[in-house]
Amino acid sequence: MPLMLTGMVLFFAAHSIAVVAPTWRVRMRLHIGPVTWKVVYALLSAIGLTLMLFGYAHARGAPTVLYAPAAWLHAVTWILMLPVFPLLFAAYLPGTIQRAFTHPMLAAVKLWATAHLLSNGTLPDVLLFGSFLLWAIIVRISLKRRAPERAPGAPSSPYNDLIALVLGLALYAAFIVRWHALVIGVPLLPPSF
Repeated sequence: MPLMLTGMVLFFAAHSIAVVAPTWRVRMRLHIGPVTWKVVYALLSAIGLTLMLFGYAHARGAPTVLYAPAAWLHAVTWILMLPVFPLLFAAYLPGTIQRAFTHPMLAAVKLWATAHLLSNGTLPDVLLFGSFLLWAIIVRISLKRRAPERAPGAPSSPYNDLIALVLGLALYAAFIVRWHALVIGVPLLPPSF
């Protein structure tokens, strides 16, 4: 559990600077340069994510059960996960989806975290997914109070929504069939599939 918590602190610290210290973030970017800032940010995020994933995998070995989700909630999880990957792509592909959700990446994180909290009731699950849900809510609230920044992304195109949907659903299918088992260590389908 300490490994997971260390990773969470690093990851969320890097991803929360704009929330807790927006002027410091701007000053640091000007002081060390935008490229160096992005490298440091990416390294902290990558190290945090890696520690979080390894720590989570280790903590799942002997978890404390906080609640036992009903079996039917697994179906709800599958449904809630359906728009997650299209929303992730829509965050970088300007179009109707992006305009409708304003912050599709945060919407994806909230859906992903909620879906997993419905299906998993152990302490590592609640800490991990609950933290992501809380973080996404806090960031969304903070975005209403600060000046909008232009996020990097593809140029506007009438095909961006279609691209986001096709790529997102393909990635969702890949996670269901194989990648969830490879990345997380938990297969979503029976071995005979």
